[in-house]
Amino acid sequence: MELFRGVNVDWMGKAKYFVSVSLILLVIGWASVARNHWSLSYGIDFRGGTLVYVRFAGPPPLDRIRKGLADAGLKNSSIQQISDISDPSSKNDVVIGLEQQAQSDETLDAGKQAIVDILQKTFGADSAGKSDFNAITASGLAAYLTQRDPLSLGTSAGDRYNQLAQRLTDARDDKDHGGIVTSFDQLNGVDGTTPAVLSALSSGFSLGEFTIRNVEIVGPRVGAQLRHQAFWATMYALGGMLVYIAFRFEWVYGAAAVIAVFHDVLITLGFFSLFHYEISLTVIAALLTLVGYSMNDTIVIFDRVRENLRLMRRESFTEIINKSINQTLSRTILTSGLTFLTVLVLYVMGGEVLRAFAFAMVVGVVVGTYSSFGIAAPIVVIWNKYAGGKRVAVRAGSAARSA
Repeated sequence: MELFRGVNVDWMGKAKYFVSVSLILLVIGWASVARNHWSLSYGIDFRGGTLVYVRFAGPPPLDRIRKGLADAGLKNSSIQQISDISDPSSKNDVVIGLEQQAQSDETLDAGKQAIVDILQKTFGADSAGKSDFNAITASGLAAYLTQRDPLSLGTSAGDRYNQLAQRLTDARDDKDHGGIVTSFDQLNGVDGTTPAVLSALSSGFSLGEFTIRNVEIVGPRVGAQLRHQAFWATMYALGGMLVYIAFRFEWVYGAAAVIAVFHDVLITLGFFSLFHYEISLTVIAALLTLVGYSMNDTIVIFDRVRENLRLMRRESFTEIINKSINQTLSRTILTSGLTFLTVLVLYVMGGEVLRAFAFAMVVGVVVGTYSSFGIAAPIVVIWNKYAGGKRVAVRAGSAARSA
């Protein structure tokens, strides 16, 4: 499928505008990094600490949470309200982050327990000291039901209460309730539930205002190792692509492609600082995906350049570059456009967990596509004009004939 036929745009004549746009984006993004003391915002994956994901029965009382943490000496903890458009109950979710520099597992576990204890103290069980049904496990509930025996099964109970407890906790944790039950009557439709069971539950449990959805703990030493490994993973990817393109085409093509990809990563990181997104392991995955995606688009153009060097011997190198970009324009718009729409939907509807990953892909697809013809191609033209003369054309053409 070809969207455009007979396109004749002088891309290289507009190279100075492309470079100007890149410089503006780099300056804006890295001015934000400089304002943050030349530091990017790292997630718990890299800086170490504890993240506790909490779901409330109603709109999260952020002020009460913040006050409870401050009263306990954790005023530097981060509190972020999150939501997932595909899960309506997630609008009441909050993630509480506690950065910790300690190395021991005991200290990290203590940090998690401190947050849980503060939440229980602030939004805890009633004065009667009942256990929280929204926090009970299936095994704990089964033990309680077996002891109370609301169905009067006696010694013939067998696994009946284990099965009933599992169904009750599954109903509590399903998509409709999201881990929070505000009334025991909401469990009335669970198979095996009777008024006696509901009465036993209401007499033995309270219904807390929150439930712990997930806990993530990463030690600072592990976080530092992950930062180091992420940096070198990106460098190795760039180095490997430089060697491949230098071998397949010409070293200047490889250098231009790597510079363009490096340009893409820098702009993306600048946008992360500008929009206050954290760098996490999923973001590193997005950056490596961006490296491969942008490089692939650049190689498509360079491969068409190599073919045209053999077919268009009378044309100037600049005209060959322009022709090659125009010939691959339909392919670029189709692939990049569809990819952009996909990651845009992921950004809008993928939820908070994937938001940073999708943001990196949205920015990266746009910048990576533009850099293929706006940065990489002009670099080759400039080198050919001021340093290599026609030597790059001859060697690339020879490679094409032997391919």
